[in-house]
Amino acid sequence: MPHSGAPGRPAAASRTAFISGARLAGWVDRFGSSHGDLGIEDHDDGVRLFAPDGASALLQAPWPADGRPGRGADLVARLASLASQPRRIGLVLVRRGGYGVAVASEGRLLAAKTGSKYVQSRTAAGGQSQQRYARRRANQADSMVEAVADQARQVFAGQVIEYIVPGGDRGMAELVLDEPALKAYAGLPRLAYLDVPDPRAAVLKKAAADACAVRVTVTDPPA
Repeated sequence: MPHSGAPGRPAAASRTAFISGARLAGWVDRFGSSHGDLGIEDHDDGVRLFAPDGASALLQAPWPADGRPGRGADLVARLASLASQPRRIGLVLVRRGGYGVAVASEGRLLAAKTGSKYVQSRTAAGGQSQQRYARRRANQADSMVEAVADQARQVFAGQVIEYIVPGGDRGMAELVLDEPALKAYAGLPRLAYLDVPDPRAAVLKKAAADACAVRVTVTDPPA
């Protein structure tokens, strides 16, 4: 059985932020100023920072080096350089309340489309009524998946895309990416999933910036 720590001791709190390559060195300096002299190690899952007060941070590149490693005098500089490279990504964000598809590079949208297509929530009704609602909901979800895949195909058309970034509802995003309309992009590597609310225009814009930034997971020192 997994061990969750000493009895009665709360688990260490963690939080995630997205920091652009240009801002990463400054963020690390501020983290060190708040927590003390940092130890820095290179791990398979990213660059880890360790502070004497017990705080730590995991810095993860937005994409693999793929033969184009970042350059710099230390691990943080090389990570910042890698994150600053211009790479084109295709975003597919979908939830029951809406969708956003886009092509982005260097944190900026190059082509994008957002929209809403309502999918009914689950109902507590029983019997035949529950079955009718379930069928209607399934039909609505199928229709939305097809529509979002077609919108993504139109937005992606003519663009050179290196990676796909799914987000929103994991299950629906996977279904969209499995649609025949996106068959041409099925072989592209997928980057880390983005947890986003209903993808309105502002959400899509922020997602483009986050997808091209270093993912920083900070674990606070123990209480």
